[in-house]
Amino acid sequence: MPKLEHSASGTRKILLLTATIPFFFLSFFLASDCFPTETRFLMLSPLILQALWLATSFSPALASLAGSFADGGNTQVSAMMMFVGNQDKVYIIDKAEGNAAQINGHPAWGAVWDFNTHQVELMDIKTNVFCASGMHLPNGSYVTFGGNGAIAPGGGIGSVPNGQGAASFDATYQDYDGSKSIRILNPCTDSDNFNSANCQWFDNPDVLSMQEKRWYSAAEPLGDGTVVLIGGFVNGGYINRNTPNTDPFYEGNASQPTFEFYPNNGRGATLMNFMGKTSGLNAYAHSYLMASGQMLVQANFSTMLWDPSTNTETDLPDMPGKVVRVYPATGAVAMLPLTPANNYTPTVIFCGGSDMPDTFWGNYSFPNTNTWLYPASKDCQRLTPEPVDGSAPAYVQDDDMLEGRTMGQFIILPDGKMLVVNGGLNGTAGYATNTGTTLSYSQMPFGMSLASGPVGTPALYDPNAPAGSRWSNAGFSTSDIARLYHSSAILLPDASVLIAGSNPNVDVNLTTFFPTQYQAEIFYPPYFSATTRPVPSGIPSNLSYGGSSFDITVPASSYSGSSNDAADNTTVVVVRPGWTTHGMNMGQRFLQLNNTYTVNSDGSLTLHTAQMPPNANIFQPGPAMVFVVVNGIPSNGTFVIVGSGSVETQPTQPASVLPSSVRLNSASGSATGTGTATSSTDHSSGSSKVAIIASVVGAIVVLGIIGALIGVYLSRRRRATARETTKSYAMRTVSSPSAVQTNPVYMRNSDSSSFSLQQPEYNQSQQWAGSSASLTGGDHTPYHDVPAPYMNESRGPHGMSMELDPYAAQSMMHTNDPRRRY
Repeated sequence: MPKLEHSASGTRKILLLTATIPFFFLSFFLASDCFPTETRFLMLSPLILQALWLATSFSPALASLAGSFADGGNTQVSAMMMFVGNQDKVYIIDKAEGNAAQINGHPAWGAVWDFNTHQVELMDIKTNVFCASGMHLPNGSYVTFGGNGAIAPGGGIGSVPNGQGAASFDATYQDYDGSKSIRILNPCTDSDNFNSANCQWFDNPDVLSMQEKRWYSAAEPLGDGTVVLIGGFVNGGYINRNTPNTDPFYEGNASQPTFEFYPNNGRGATLMNFMGKTSGLNAYAHSYLMASGQMLVQANFSTMLWDPSTNTETDLPDMPGKVVRVYPATGAVAMLPLTPANNYTPTVIFCGGSDMPDTFWGNYSFPNTNTWLYPASKDCQRLTPEPVDGSAPAYVQDDDMLEGRTMGQFIILPDGKMLVVNGGLNGTAGYATNTGTTLSYSQMPFGMSLASGPVGTPALYDPNAPAGSRWSNAGFSTSDIARLYHSSAILLPDASVLIAGSNPNVDVNLTTFFPTQYQAEIFYPPYFSATTRPVPSGIPSNLSYGGSSFDITVPASSYSGSSNDAADNTTVVVVRPGWTTHGMNMGQRFLQLNNTYTVNSDGSLTLHTAQMPPNANIFQPGPAMVFVVVNGIPSNGTFVIVGSGSVETQPTQPASVLPSSVRLNSASGSATGTGTATSSTDHSSGSSKVAIIASVVGAIVVLGIIGALIGVYLSRRRRATARETTKSYAMRTVSSPSAVQTNPVYMRNSDSSSFSLQQPEYNQSQQWAGSSASLTGGDHTPYHDVPAPYMNESRGPHGMSMELDPYAAQSMMHTNDPRRRY
């Protein structure tokens, strides 16, 4: 992973010249008959390799990466969920499905991605993690909550039914019921033994489980590290309601309207009235702990402040325009950076989602409308639930996004700006084989996807910019990988962003319009235009709530220009990337520590840095990264534990008292090159120059190699014509890995020939090149029916097996007539 710690401006010309030298010799050797052809090729090989090495020396470390994407490797399991475990590893979780990657005799749905190599190692997870929630713990461990029952190939119910319309186990995929599971992982580093049990997932519901089944539940920690789990489905669906909606709390035992704690310490699951009020659109409710210990909870278009200790609800204003931000509308939602300037007062921003009319949303089975035709919202609203001036909380209109997005995702960057990635221009999250309008899967234009128009260009939001100028994507590259349902993104320790996943399919499907995606990417924000990054020292491994300050040293080599200016523009920030799934980063927060400074005669800076504010509700205990940001350029993150490391009332001390800053006019930084971030519009010229140089060198390399190979080929042809016999070699085909295959009784006809991608009513992304892949799926048919006993159960009104509807298994309904689903 590039560190960008040095300037390469003086190296590029030398490399360009040196890279061309070997090719002056190519034409001589190719034209000469002084040596046999094989000898000439062997003599040329080192030159070719040298030229190749020199050409690849124009790596991201030498060129400006700002605003660009890079290859992040193959994740082998689709990244429905991710979290950064430490400086070495990112953990990836998929739902139980037919991934080609195998572990212990079954498809894998867990992996760990190495930050340095971009390679993954598979991990065994026993239970089905499909659409679970997750959170950090105070000691640095991570935990996931809930999921789905055991499933079989094609999304069918597993082979061992549990008598409740779901399954406890499936013999093919070997997954167990995960609906009550609590899975815990202690992140390990490269120096640990990954084969030890201490580095593997603990996943045994017989030993550790929730009190209630939860799918799509919210998770948010309290100030003592306890995690609150809110709502969810019992077995899943498109939205959390039946039609007619006569039982808004329980929906015939399909909805989970309660909350519970982990660890529960003897507290039982308790009904939350808000879940009934927001019935239908309350999955993955947006939940943020406030400074008072109350919690902001937002779902459907309703908002409240909630006291978890007393289960007291205080209504706040409705979302303006009734824009839905929770799943499956899935807007981009995050807490703005907490800083000394705003007195660490939480403000939450809501962007995108959908304002579809209520009747369009449908029910557990599917939406009533063709969602992919309905444009996503671009509206943004801010809400400060606990204003410090005592005024009434109110939504405040913010700048619209550059385009509407569903499934967009906020990533808070170390410089305090916020990146939005992923998502689509139209529709919603989720998948289905039909809607209330399109009754046949063969007529579904994007396979199972309920969204269209992937947005491949990130957008940057500056919360401190003047209103009307907070959004920009100038200079940003555009990814050609669709990142729709089940995509994820997270901040990495070097301040780049890992983007992975996308799988709007019930099971692995590599040939549908929006296929199961294993390719990861890394996006480099604008501050990667700098060639010098801060290299701080003295960051402690633990931060307390209040207490004695500590000193961080930033050497003069970490910046250029006036030391006073650099010190004035240096911040120390604590960033928790969170646990990401479904366009959310649960637990994500950013807090700027208070600091003063001393400028030293050698140009180094001593940052006198305060501990965390003495209120654990503002930034809950657990793992985080500390970045030192100089002139808008972040250092690499240093991992720390905030708080005591235990689930307990966190010890607090008085706020840190800092000395006055000391300036020195004569001091300056010694870094060469660029030590200041350019705006997203400033870096393009430099990037273009480097790209041109690299392209020229690359072209020379390619032409030289082609010439060499042609020369060898022609020489061999001349020799071949002189021979009396020739040899023939059998061609060998190499097959690529494929998903786990089954032999269903019959395949659903998915002919899509009647659909034209040129239909004008679609809101197409101008950056998106639509795939021409067959929607039928070939060997990876996205939908399988299975034989009795499951086929002899009730079927939906359009002939779909209830058990194999990707959402509408009987267990979701529990009504007297399971056909009455809408």
